[in-house]
Amino acid sequence: MNQTTLLPAYALPVEFVASLRDLLGERLSTNTAIREHHGRDESIFPAMPPDAVAFARSTDEVQAIVRLCRDHRIPLVPYGAGSSLEGNTLAAKGGLTLNLQQMNGVLAIHDQDQTATVQPGVTRKALNALLRDTGLFFPVDPGADATIGGMCATRASGTNAVRYGTMRENVINLTVVTADGEIIKTARRAKKSAAGYDLTRLFVGSEGTLGVVVEATVKLYPLPESIMAAVCAFSDIESAVQAVVQTIQMGVPIARVEFVNSVAIQALNLYSKTGLPEQPHLFFEFHGSQAGVKEQVELVQDICRDGGGAQFQWASSPEERSKLWEARHNVYFAVLQLRPGSRSVVTDVCVPISRLAECVGETTSDLQQSGMLAPIVGHVGDGNFHVQMLVDGANQAEIDQAEHLNARLVARALAMDGTCTGEHGIGLHKQGFLLDELGSASVNLMRQIKHAMDPHNLMNPGKIFTF
Repeated sequence: MNQTTLLPAYALPVEFVASLRDLLGERLSTNTAIREHHGRDESIFPAMPPDAVAFARSTDEVQAIVRLCRDHRIPLVPYGAGSSLEGNTLAAKGGLTLNLQQMNGVLAIHDQDQTATVQPGVTRKALNALLRDTGLFFPVDPGADATIGGMCATRASGTNAVRYGTMRENVINLTVVTADGEIIKTARRAKKSAAGYDLTRLFVGSEGTLGVVVEATVKLYPLPESIMAAVCAFSDIESAVQAVVQTIQMGVPIARVEFVNSVAIQALNLYSKTGLPEQPHLFFEFHGSQAGVKEQVELVQDICRDGGGAQFQWASSPEERSKLWEARHNVYFAVLQLRPGSRSVVTDVCVPISRLAECVGETTSDLQQSGMLAPIVGHVGDGNFHVQMLVDGANQAEIDQAEHLNARLVARALAMDGTCTGEHGIGLHKQGFLLDELGSASVNLMRQIKHAMDPHNLMNPGKIFTF
């Protein structure tokens, strides 16, 4: 069944609803407010509510729900924290949204192996709170307190990726309910394997289009002996970004390095009372032994000083570091306050580190010429940066202008052998860019995989590509 023949909204069969009600009781909701809540995310798209929302508590319930959707040909959208930015969890074809937040158990912590097995509704902050006394932590930090299941689905990364990698590198195995209602394990817990296809990587980044993640085993890391954080101001964007490029090329094992332009700093000062000069800034964090951190700090200070960086402000205590990174993570909401009542058109690209300064510089010039209020922030240690364009959600001309700027940004990144999205995913928003990036043959192969695993196109239909 292709997308055009899926059931229209508000047409759930009575038998289907009755079976779900028998299974879930009050955890099946057709309440308008709940449906509307699950039909929105942080993207510019209008609400696309499902016809009903199911709240699962176990793998057996997920399997039963998937099988009911298969038997009645009902679209199914897996749902975590709802913090996606590209329409990834919107019910584009109606149907059922499967909320997994109540599946929030930590099933096992193997501290000697440095792994944890969790249900999909566990958030990264909750996992790290539980790990606090083990001397270990889970490093993938996309900013939002996302669920582990959602982070697997979107191949999330974030501020620590420059040192610890993305979800692609940090997921060891998954347990998945496939579109036909089977429960599969993608791998064992061994550190490496050469057994068959890499099914784990197939599902990591699939945005819920191939199955529902019900368990994930992830890597953990020892808490560093010493942690230092700092911010440093620069006179211009190019100098700040070039300092990052030199730091990476010199092999400094920096844990985090974030770029925040002057407009975003203005927003942080208003929202988080950071009191920073309204100039481009780099936010740093260093992990390691005391001697190792001292060496990293001295080297990065020299690099920044040579590039015109000044006014290093250090945060060595846990409280100071938390305040610093909380301000960085709040930049999305801080920026919205620069234009009250506005909506964000948020996009991200990632380019090879050697082209980063050029890409950020050209993007800055393009945004300045447009006159649009659009701060830039980024995990520039791995070549990834974000643009948050503020628009009047009722003004189609402004939305169109933002989309044109987005298209030029993506074209610029692709011309530099980059990608149309470093971490947001494709969702509804970037399907055309995926074709530009990989070509029709590669996308058609993805379609073939999707069709083989989900022949009725029921799992999060309309995302990544269309048929």
